[in-house]
Amino acid sequence: MATTNDIKNGSVLNLEGNLWNVIEFQHVKPGKGGAFVRTKLRNIRTSKVVDKTFNAGTKVDFATVDRRDYQYLYQDGADFVFMDTSDYDQLTVPGETVGDAANFMLESMTVQIALHDGEVLYIELPPSVVLEITYTEPGLQGDRSSAGTKPATVETGYEIQVPLFLETGTRVKVDTRNGDYLGRVN
Repeated sequence: MATTNDIKNGSVLNLEGNLWNVIEFQHVKPGKGGAFVRTKLRNIRTSKVVDKTFNAGTKVDFATVDRRDYQYLYQDGADFVFMDTSDYDQLTVPGETVGDAANFMLESMTVQIALHDGEVLYIELPPSVVLEITYTEPGLQGDRSSAGTKPATVETGYEIQVPLFLETGTRVKVDTRNGDYLGRVN
C-alpha cells in the first residue's frame, strides 16, 4: 500500500468506496507540528470536488487506472463509440460519462480514456482543439472602449465567444477545459 507521499496530480485514490481523482496536492511542513498533505479531489462518478487533508505518511489506497488512446468514431444516439488505437476494439461510452467533452470532439479525434476494472471513468481531451466556425453574425464596428466579442457556433454545435472580426468559415483554436477562444488558425 502506498502513502500520501506518493500522491501526484492525476492519481486516482480509492477512499470510502469511491474513486477520487487528485486535481491538486501540496505537501505542507509547518514550523510547529507534523507535516501534512493538502489535496483537492474530484469524485469520478459525481464530479463533486472536495478538499481533504492527510497526515504525511498516512497509507492511502491507489486505484489502478488504465489510460489508453482511443479514436472517436461516431455518436450512436446518446452513446459515443470509440476505437482502441492499439487493438482496434470498439468501446461504447454513455453520454453522461462523456459529458462536456462532447462539445469539442470531432470524428477520428484521438482522446485518452481512463478505465478501472473495465469501467470507463472519464475521457481526457487534448488541452486545445481546432474547430471551424459554422455560424456567426457579421461583426459591427462601433464606438466601444475595449475589444468586443460575439457568439459563434462551431462545427460540433457548441457556442463560444469570439472577437468581432471573425467570420463564418474561420478555423479557431478552442481551450477544451473552459471553452475559451485561444486564437485563429491559418
